[in-house]
Amino acid sequence: MKWFLIYLAVISLISVIVCIYDKWAAKHRPEKRTRESTLLWLSAFGGSIAMLVTMLLIRHKTQHKKFMIGIPLIIVAQFALFGVYWYFFLKK
Repeated sequence: MKWFLIYLAVISLISVIVCIYDKWAAKHRPEKRTRESTLLWLSAFGGSIAMLVTMLLIRHKTQHKKFMIGIPLIIVAQFALFGVYWYFFLKK
């Protein structure tokens, strides 16, 4: 469980950094933007809560339905998967 929490911390930090960078690049270096698929994959791999909070705080991608619906759906799916995993493997 310790390694899982470390993984979540690292992927969350990466998600925050990439989201902030993309917001900066949108104004200063549009040719160096981060792909939307990369942002979504970072969310899917565990950075979804950090990504959503960062997007809301810095107002980045908040007008895109793909993100404002997609990332909360990813969060729900992740909680559901964790619930199933907990029920079958961690519950004693």
